[in-house]
Amino acid sequence: MEVNNALIDNLANLARLQFGESEKAAIAADLQRMIAFVEKLQEVDTTGTLPLLHMTDVIDAFREDETGGSMDKKTALANAPTASTDFFTVPKVIKK
Repeated sequence: MEVNNALIDNLANLARLQFGESEKAAIAADLQRMIAFVEKLQEVDTTGTLPLLHMTDVIDAFREDETGGSMDKKTALANAPTASTDFFTVPKVIKK
């Protein structure tokens, strides 16, 4: 695959990026190295090799859902920095 300014311009457009001429030269060199690496990997015989899906043999280590107690309103409001008798109070963040 040939890496040229048209390819870099197209990729930049797709990514909504803008590059200067010196940046394009560096990107072209990086892309060419990546493409050469992938081409080198294609030379390896992978016949009979299964794809790696997970790094470990652990499969979905879920736990059972357990119900637990909850905090009463008085205790919850006691932990709040500011509260009214029934609700947490927070600073106003929307200005009209």
